[in-house]
Amino acid sequence: MAKLTEPIGVWQNNQIFDLQTASDLQLSGDPIFYDNSAQSLELIRHSCAHLMAEAITKLYSNAKFFVGPTVQEGFYYDFKVDEKISEEDLAKIEKQMRKIAEQKQVLNKYFVSKQEALDKFKNDELKLEVLEKIPDEQVSIYEQGDFEDLCRGPHVPHMGFVNHFKLTKLAGAYIGGD
Repeated sequence: MAKLTEPIGVWQNNQIFDLQTASDLQLSGDPIFYDNSAQSLELIRHSCAHLMAEAITKLYSNAKFFVGPTVQEGFYYDFKVDEKISEEDLAKIEKQMRKIAEQKQVLNKYFVSKQEALDKFKNDELKLEVLEKIPDEQVSIYEQGDFEDLCRGPHVPHMGFVNHFKLTKLAGAYIGGD
């Protein structure tokens, strides 16, 4: 992965911030560049989870998402759909992800009250479960294209940075690690 000269995030006080959040908070930490560093991979992998979620919403009906964190070897997203998804479907999801990534959609972060989020996601039992676990009275939502989700971030500036990925496995046994 080539290092680009423009930063994709900021590292300050042992924490990663995306550029939008760093700007909003007027942070001036160390820049994070698009490379293989742990901080860069965190931004890329977390954004990749959102890219996958957007692709799934375009391919499968009634998609609902729980959480989509990074892990040491990549990322995942807990979700459910009405259709059965198999290992053979991973290539189809990847293809849709690449199509979306080519559009270089900007990831925008905005805040709503917890009550507004409860109203917004009132028909999504997975989001309602996530919201139950958030003690704050204000929550952040990231949107890219037609997809938006509750999320603290951080993310890359746009989905064009998320172009090197491979979906390797599918698990259908649990949500939220349970």
